Amino acid sequence: MIRFFIVISFLLTSLGFSQNSQLNKTEETKKAKKLAKRFMRKQKVPGMSISISYQKQLIWSEGFGYASRNPKVKVDPSRTLFRIASISKSITALILAKLVDDMLINLNESIYTYIPDYPKKKHDFTVRELAGHLAGIRSYRGNEFTLNKNLSISGGVALFANDSLLFEPSTQFSYNTFGYVLLSDIMQKAARKNFEDLAFETIISPLQMTHTTVDAPDKNLPFQSKFYKTKWELSTPVNNEYKIAGGGYLSTSEDLIKLGQEVINPSIISKASLLELITSQKLKNGHSTGYGIGFSVEYTKSKKLKYYHTGGGVGASTALIIYPEDALVICILTNKSNVKIASFIEGLEAIFFN
Repeated sequence: MIRFFIVISFLLTSLGFSQNSQLNKTEETKKAKKLAKRFMRKQKVPGMSISISYQKQLIWSEGFGYASRNPKVKVDPSRTLFRIASISKSITALILAKLVDDMLINLNESIYTYIPDYPKKKHDFTVRELAGHLAGIRSYRGNEFTLNKNLSISGGVALFANDSLLFEPSTQFSYNTFGYVLLSDIMQKAARKNFEDLAFETIISPLQMTHTTVDAPDKNLPFQSKFYKTKWELSTPVNNEYKIAGGGYLSTSEDLIKLGQEVINPSIISKASLLELITSQKLKNGHSTGYGIGFSVEYTKSKKLKYYHTGGGVGASTALIIYPEDALVICILTNKSNVKIASFIEGLEAIFFN
């Protein structure tokens, strides 16, 4: 059971969602803050933002370190823009759910229903299989992960469209981002609207995620973090626009808390379509994959159900974790590549759950 003081919840309610809650002095947040500082030092992270909500209220939101080391700019959880990497898939999942609600996409239909010109493969596969990493689409090769070219979504699809599937769909689970590039092309064609506008109109604007935007090199965003390879060394430039659906968004930890809250108490998508996202898919042999659509589905060491997505990108290591039984959402964003974030998540879980 999470041990939060009720009086703090009332104080936070009066302050509003976007306030940085310095009034929360519960033992849990004190411990979490110490853990965060140790994590920062051990992993040599330049900057990090952590936000936590409970029962729809932001109970702790704090920036650590620097969004930029030169010149020095401190992290602000309400407005510092981090690359969220593969948490972008969770945004895409909610957009897909809305298209299902609007009967523009059927998850069990062949992808060729929506993109008949996509090169034919040995096996057909469905939208559900594609979104659950079961279709056999390949992952990055060579320098594709750090590609710095101005590509459209269709241009991104062309990188892998002519390659064979890795396996018969639903016989293996193979996590990859290219599948979500293809998924976004399906979605924009089904909705007859470009993916960026579709995302804004269906999810980002309704959830008031006012600091969530595409990671485009030509945008001059005043609160955008710099991206680091080490604590001091900047990452090489990369263009993530074509893979917006799988890893191309910038956002704040507070914005992503709102996304997590929609999963706990859906107001934009139906409960039926939400269930499709948070139900682990199965292989043909009956084994569960631990992944639904845009969310991994697991249990904590204390047997708490959680839906989550982590992300690793150029100058980004991130996590969004949702604990539906306790209405708790945790978001961690950092501006450094290859940060080992799993143990930090486990440490936070040990603090907030008995």
